[in-house]
Amino acid sequence: MKIFGHPMSTCTRKVLMTLAETNTAHEFVLVDFAKGEHKQPAHLARQPFGQVPALQDGEFELYESRAMCRYINDKVGGALVPSELRDRARMEQWISVETSNFTAPVMKFIYHHIFKREQTPETLATAGTQTDASLAIMEHQLAGHPFIAGSSFTLADICFMPYIEYAMNTPGKDHFAKYPHVMAWWSKVSERPTWRKVAGR
Repeated sequence: MKIFGHPMSTCTRKVLMTLAETNTAHEFVLVDFAKGEHKQPAHLARQPFGQVPALQDGEFELYESRAMCRYINDKVGGALVPSELRDRARMEQWISVETSNFTAPVMKFIYHHIFKREQTPETLATAGTQTDASLAIMEHQLAGHPFIAGSSFTLADICFMPYIEYAMNTPGKDHFAKYPHVMAWWSKVSERPTWRKVAGR
């Protein structure tokens, strides 16, 4: 299995974390943004949107990080997707929350402070309000469960982690600090040896 991506990419990190947690052998192929390799024909043949990561497993090719995480876990019989129907549904619910309600506002802080893609003060203020709305719901969930989807560490946790890792190095961390159960969960999952390796710390 080959993964074409960049170690700084949030979506690549989801896939790398899934590989690490499932102890899946793979080859990592760097796609160099600085050289524009993500927009070159060779990569566009793997990922037609010119994004990262992309997966190649023999003759099978796949893009979109969340689909890739599910594929990797299922292929190796990993424990990152619950077997029980309702637990699995909750995992999918929270992955949808991450996709639809959480990531876009949090990325505004990351764009502005990490990747130096300037956002207006109004945009950052709106992002803060939206981030608080998601975190308040996450706080309620984590008040009664050790992990986002319930009793076990799943792909739902992994899908949130790359964005929070970056956000904690921006003023956006002040929003997270208001939610003690979210912070307790983050302190726990961010110290997993697999994640420390993926995040390069």
